[in-house]
Amino acid sequence: MESVGWIAAIIIGGLAGWLAGKLMDMRFGIFINIVLGIVGSVVAVALLRTFDVFVQDSRLGYFVTSFLGASLLLFLAKLVRR
Repeated sequence: MESVGWIAAIIIGGLAGWLAGKLMDMRFGIFINIVLGIVGSVVAVALLRTFDVFVQDSRLGYFVTSFLGASLLLFLAKLVRR
């Protein structure tokens, strides 16, 4: 995802993490959800590239991968938290 700059990546990843936290009804706090969105985007891109799935280099593509990654990380955090 080279076409999205660092500042845009933080904003989009944070928004995706916040939205994933709201959708999954997780009460970790907004800061943790934002961090999970940013880290989730990196995880999702790595996983998708492992399976030779490439998302278009755009803000929408970055948002989708960030949302998927944040949802995955929130799901795993929910399992560990039990």
